[in-house]
Amino acid sequence: MQNYNEQTTDSGDALNAGEKIIYFIQKNRKIIFISLGIIVVLFAGLIAFIYLSDNANKKDIAEVEELNSRFSEIFPQAAGFYEEQDYSTVETDILLADLITFSEKRALFGGGSRGFAGSRAWSLIAQIYSGRKNWPDAEEAWLKAARIGAKTYLGPIALFNAAAAAEEQGRLEQAIEYLQNCLSHSFEFSSAPRAQFSIGRIYEKLGDNLAAVEAYRNVLINWPNIPVFSNLARTRIIAIEVR
Repeated sequence: MQNYNEQTTDSGDALNAGEKIIYFIQKNRKIIFISLGIIVVLFAGLIAFIYLSDNANKKDIAEVEELNSRFSEIFPQAAGFYEEQDYSTVETDILLADLITFSEKRALFGGGSRGFAGSRAWSLIAQIYSGRKNWPDAEEAWLKAARIGAKTYLGPIALFNAAAAAEEQGRLEQAIEYLQNCLSHSFEFSSAPRAQFSIGRIYEKLGDNLAAVEAYRNVLINWPNIPVFSNLARTRIIAIEVR
């Protein structure tokens, strides 16, 4: 009986380790060459995909920044002027249409449908709807901005603003959920104390004083060195407890 580890040529001659490798390559060269060709093609395709994606992302960011510049020209509060703005102008209608076209086109072709560019576009759309007091559309736009920008710093900001839009509609439980998602987001939110305080404030609106006190206490526990919101939270706790 022939040993399993003992390999021979077609003529029956025994082979050493090096010869076994050569013999295997010769006998299976077609399959090996085809496999190597497939690997090369796949690798080249991956490189091309990365290159094209990078160029597409750069193009999307440049385009959304141009749209953002138009927004800042129409609404100079971006430059530090916070007076009431008129969101009903024809110029705003044109900008809104261009923003929606940008967002929907990128979603269709997979370009700016994810990441910073898409999230920034939906944030601008949401700001226009918010300025028009169109809270349902504003909420939807903020949620799209949050979902698309989930891996960017825009994610928690969009959730915070979606909560404001939901609260304006009287959807208080939904607003709390958005704020909680904002606080648990993988990206740190610079206005987290405000979001936590807002949870307590909305619970007070709902008449759930126990939940409100707990939310306010979380402000004191997690952000004791932020005097504005820690003092407000302490004041609200006292007001609830003396009722």
